[in-house]
Amino acid sequence: PVPVEAGDGATYTALLTHGEQVDVLERLDFVLRNISELRKEVEELRNSLQHLAAEIIGEVRSHLEETQKVTRRRRFPFPRERSDSTGSSSIYFTASSATANTDDGESEGGYTTANAESDYDRESERESEEGEDEVSCETVRTARRDSLDLVNEDETHLVLDSSLEEGLGQLLQQADSLHNGDEQEKREGFQLLLNNKLAYADQKDFLWRLARAHSDMCEITEDADEKRSYASDGKEEIEIALQKWDQSAECHQWYAILCGQLSEHESIQKRIQTGYVFKEHIDKAIELKPEDPKSYYLLGRWCYQVSHLGWLEKKTASALFEAPPTATVQDALQNFLRVEELSPGFSKAGRVYIAKCYRDLGNNSAAVLWMNLASELPVNTKEDAESERELEEMQSVCEE
Repeated sequence: PVPVEAGDGATYTALLTHGEQVDVLERLDFVLRNISELRKEVEELRNSLQHLAAEIIGEVRSHLEETQKVTRRRRFPFPRERSDSTGSSSIYFTASSATANTDDGESEGGYTTANAESDYDRESERESEEGEDEVSCETVRTARRDSLDLVNEDETHLVLDSSLEEGLGQLLQQADSLHNGDEQEKREGFQLLLNNKLAYADQKDFLWRLARAHSDMCEITEDADEKRSYASDGKEEIEIALQKWDQSAECHQWYAILCGQLSEHESIQKRIQTGYVFKEHIDKAIELKPEDPKSYYLLGRWCYQVSHLGWLEKKTASALFEAPPTATVQDALQNFLRVEELSPGFSKAGRVYIAKCYRDLGNNSAAVLWMNLASELPVNTKEDAESERELEEMQSVCEE
C-alpha cells in the first residue's frame, strides 16, 4: 500500500488488487513446492552416489586385502583361481598383439588376481597336481613301454625320457612356426598344443606356448563370449605355469597379456585394480630377461595409456587408491626407443607409438621421421592394421 495524502489523515491504497495478490501467492506456493521436491531429489541422488561409492570402495578394499594376503606366500603370489571358462579377474591397461621380427617368432600382447587360499590349501593342491602330472606321464610311458619289449627296464626309462625330450623340441618348433602364420595356421597350432597337453603339461616351455595359443585364438575370433573364454582359459593355464616357474620371463609376459585381453570384458574399477598387476608382472619379466624387447614394448604401451587417462578415469583411480598409477609420455617414449635399440623394426605399431610420443612432446620433425620409418614395415597383426590407420591420419594432418 502507498499513502494517497500526506499528514496524519493519510490513507493507503493497495498496489495490487486482491485477485492479483492471490495469484502471486499461488505462484510463490508453486515455486516453493518445486524447490522442496528438487531438494528431495538432490538428496536422494546424493545418497545413491554415496551408497555406490561405498560399494565400490568396499569391493576394492576387499580385493586388495586378498591380494596382500596372497603376496605374502613363498612362491607365485597369484594362485590358480577356481573358476569356469568364462569367469576370471581382469586388468585395466591393455596392449594388443604385435609381431616381433625375431628368430623366436613370438607375438606380443596386451595386459590376476586370485582367491586367497591358506598355505595348507596351496600345499595340498600342489601335491595333488604333482600327483596328477605323475599319473599322466606314467600313463604315456606305460603306453610307449609296450613297444619296447626287448629293452630292459632301466634302459626303457632312458629311451622314453630321451624320446619325450626330442618330441617336445619338435613340437615347440612346429608350434612357433604355426604361431607366425595366418589365422588358419594359428588355429592349427592351438589344436596341436591341445592334442599334446596330456604328454607335456608338466613342461614350462609347452605351457606358456599353450597360453600364447589361447591368446592367438582370442584375437582371431570375433565373438565376445568366445574371446572372453579363450582369454580366461589361457590365463588359467599360465597361472599353473607360474606356480611352478615364477622365474620365467615368458610366463610373466603372457600372464600380463592374457589379463589384458580379459580386461576388455570387465568393469572400469576392476580394470584399474588389475592395472597394477599388469605392471608388476612386466617389471618382473624385465628383471628376469632384460634384453627382451617384448617386455619394453608392453611397458611402453602401459605408460602411454596411463599418461593419457581421462579426467573421469583419474578421479576414479584417485578415489580408489592412495597412490594411483602415474606415467608420462616421456616414460613411454624411452621404453619404445629401448625396443628399437634391442630389435630394430620390432613392430609397425611400436614405431607409430614413437611418432605419437614425439608429436605429443611437440617434436614434429622427429615425429615425421618415425612416421616414415613406420611406413616401411609391413602389417602383420590387427594392432599393426590399427596403427596403419593412425599413421595415415597423422600423415594427412602433417601434409595439411
